[in-house]
Amino acid sequence: MQITVDTDKCCAAGQCVLAAPDVFDQRDEDGIVVVLNSSPPAEQHAAVREAAQICPAAAITLS
Repeated sequence: MQITVDTDKCCAAGQCVLAAPDVFDQRDEDGIVVVLNSSPPAEQHAAVREAAQICPAAAITLS
């Protein structure tokens, strides 16, 4: 799994951080998503898929 984030689309809702806190964080200054691990291990894939699905801006792409 490879994670790509479009930071221009991110609306700083923080749903990804709640779903997968080991993979996503937010910048302190504006809340925009930060990817902590763009190739997470298999045990985190379900949480990452959930994060991408619930992102209100559809800013997270998985491949």
